[in-house]
Amino acid sequence: MAKIWSWVQVDSIRSLCVVSFHQRAVVMAASSTLQEDQVKQKQRIEASKLYINVSPDEKDPVVYSSSYNVSFLGIEKLHPFDASKWSHVQNFLSDDGVLKQKRIVEPVEATRDDLLVVHTEKYLDSLNSSYVVAQITEVAPVAFLPNFLVQWKLLHPFRKQVGGTVLSAKLAKERGWAINIGGGFHHCCANEGGGFCAYADITLAIQFAYTRLAISRVIIIDLDAHQGNGHERDFTNDDRVYIIDMYNEDIYPQDFKARKRINQAVALKSGTKTDRYLALLSQELKKAATIFKPELVVYNAGTDVLEGDPLGRLLVSPEGVKQRDEMVFRFAKDQKSPIIMLTSGGYMKTSARVIADSIKNLAAKRLISLPSGSSGSSS
Repeated sequence: MAKIWSWVQVDSIRSLCVVSFHQRAVVMAASSTLQEDQVKQKQRIEASKLYINVSPDEKDPVVYSSSYNVSFLGIEKLHPFDASKWSHVQNFLSDDGVLKQKRIVEPVEATRDDLLVVHTEKYLDSLNSSYVVAQITEVAPVAFLPNFLVQWKLLHPFRKQVGGTVLSAKLAKERGWAINIGGGFHHCCANEGGGFCAYADITLAIQFAYTRLAISRVIIIDLDAHQGNGHERDFTNDDRVYIIDMYNEDIYPQDFKARKRINQAVALKSGTKTDRYLALLSQELKKAATIFKPELVVYNAGTDVLEGDPLGRLLVSPEGVKQRDEMVFRFAKDQKSPIIMLTSGGYMKTSARVIADSIKNLAAKRLISLPSGSSGSSS
């Protein structure tokens, strides 16, 4: 029996060794694949043309392109989002003499290689289906359009805005601040889009900043009325990113898994009013200032918090939005951190006016510098 037991032990040990060897092989293969992916990512970022050089003598760090706007036979009106909001903001700033049109920075459209820095091949290929894009944008008739039209009229504007967000991080590092009059597609992650968000521009901007700007500590302040579940999923295992998210918990996307990644979550109820909203924000910013020292602030400044917005369902006044934006920019200034602002959601025709007025207020309070508009000229 002793000999039999001995052989049983030997066989057991051999089996354990085989299993252990197999497990190590799997881990090593996975590690090798990860390293290869990281090398490819770095190569794509370094080869990208999105980081164009912009002379401060010629341009202000405000990024916009007429290509941002979505317009195709009125189909865009089937979604509550104002698909020309971005041009309206730019026009208001120009007409009010805050910003000269010739001083605005035109971004480069993000290429497939740029998008592959974050997105999977499978996900990008899925956008060749008009049906998939219709689901993401929540505009059903898009499903019946030829995909080349969907790419040209819908996804091209989004890719242009992605280029604007990525470039804004570079401009902010150089100038202290930058505003992309667009972007903020915070519902999209590496392998899934949704909520009118087809590309993960926030994640892309941060990944580019890691490699090209030597930034390693980023705070995302997401004040869109909806939870920013896209970037929360993308940075699940990345503690270089600190997330503050104030959102209406009663509305889309109710992504409970993504909520676990938020460092400071402020779950609001429908009907939250201006005073309560600003008091909570002040409290959270003070708390963050004692915990995390950012090298870049990414501010997702959705205006769907406005009273009357059909999707945000909060009750913040236009003046409250101005105060909110001012508080975030003061936080960045106090932290001596560059900041980028993205306009994100906002589903009323009045949103563009509120955004423009808020940017004017930031300039008046000297939280941003727009000397090009000091003469009052709009040309």
